[in-house]
Amino acid sequence: MPKPFRLDEMLARVRLRLHWQKVKKAIDKMSPKQRAEPVWTYWYGRALAAQGDHAGAQARYTSIENDLDFYGQLANEELGRPMSIPPFPAPVTAVELAGARSNLGLQRAIKLFHLGWRPEAVPEWNFTLRGMSDRQLLAAAELARREQIFDRVVNTSLQTKHEIDFRQRFIAPFEGRVTEKAHQINLDPAWVYGLIRQESRFITDAHSSVGASGLMQLMPATARWVARKIGMNDFTPSSVNDFDTNTILGTNYLSMVLNDLDGSQVLATAGYNAGPRRSVLWRSKLQGPVEGAIFAETIPFTETRLYVKHVMSNAAYYATMFTGRPISLKARLGVISPEPNTKVNLP
Repeated sequence: MPKPFRLDEMLARVRLRLHWQKVKKAIDKMSPKQRAEPVWTYWYGRALAAQGDHAGAQARYTSIENDLDFYGQLANEELGRPMSIPPFPAPVTAVELAGARSNLGLQRAIKLFHLGWRPEAVPEWNFTLRGMSDRQLLAAAELARREQIFDRVVNTSLQTKHEIDFRQRFIAPFEGRVTEKAHQINLDPAWVYGLIRQESRFITDAHSSVGASGLMQLMPATARWVARKIGMNDFTPSSVNDFDTNTILGTNYLSMVLNDLDGSQVLATAGYNAGPRRSVLWRSKLQGPVEGAIFAETIPFTETRLYVKHVMSNAAYYATMFTGRPISLKARLGVISPEPNTKVNLP
C-alpha cells in the first residue's frame, strides 16, 4: 500500500533546502516511530552535526549503520567508513540445493514460470518460502538462478535475516551483455545494472501497468523515437522485449538523458522515471547548489523519490561488487546546481 501523505514529512523535506535548525525542528515534531525511520534518523544526525552536536550526530548514524539501503550507506560514510559488502555466506551445498529442488511448491512455481504463467507462479513461489530458514532461502534463490528466474533470486535472497549474500541480492545476469552494451556508449555498467534491478528485476518480458516493456521498461513511443534517432531501421514494436533491442534502446535513451542533464546520474535517473522535463524543472527551482542526497529526498513525486534512492544505492553496490573497491555513494550523488528551465528535446 502507498504510504499516506504526511504534512510533517513534506515540511521536513522542504526545509532540507533551507536551514538545518528548521530541519531539526520539523523532525522533532514527528512521532517517535517516524523519527526512527532511517531517512529521518540520518537527516536528524546531519542537522545535529551542522549545529555542532557531533556526538549526537554520531549516535544517530550508528543507530542505522546496519541498514543496507540508501541511508544506511550514507550514515556509514558520515562515520568515516568506506562502503563494504557483507561477508559472503558459505556457498549453497549440493544437499541444500537438492532439498530446494525436491520442494513440491517450488517445483510447481518453476513449471508455472516456464509456462509463462507469472501471475500464478509468483504467489506459489512466495507461499512456499514461508517459514524457511536463511539457508533454505539461499538454496531456493540459487535454484531460481539456475532456472534463470532472476527476480526470484533477488526477492528470495532479500528475505534472509543473518546470512546476507550480495551475489544473489545484486545478481548481474546475462553473461556480461549488459556491461557490453553500456561500454559501447560510455555508460557506467553499475548504474545500468542498478537501474534494471529497480525497473524490471531482470524480467526480460516485464510489462508495467502504464505500458512500459522489457528489461529497461521502455514506453512504446520512447522506443520508437530512440530507434529512429539511432537508425535502428529494423525496429518493430513486437521486438521491444528482445534482449538486444531493449538494452540497445534503453541504454541509448539513458545516455541521451544523462548528456542532456549535464552528466548527473541523479538527475538522469529521475528523468528516466518521471521524464527529463521534470528533472529540468525541479533543478530550476533550486535556490543554490545542494547535495545530490538532498535533491533526491526533496523530489516531489514519491515514486520518483524512492526510485532515485533505490537506483543510486543499487549502482553503488554494483560498482563495489564489480571493482572490488569501496565506492562513495555521496560522491556518486554529487552536487546539483540550479539551471534555467530550458526546453528539453527528449520524450
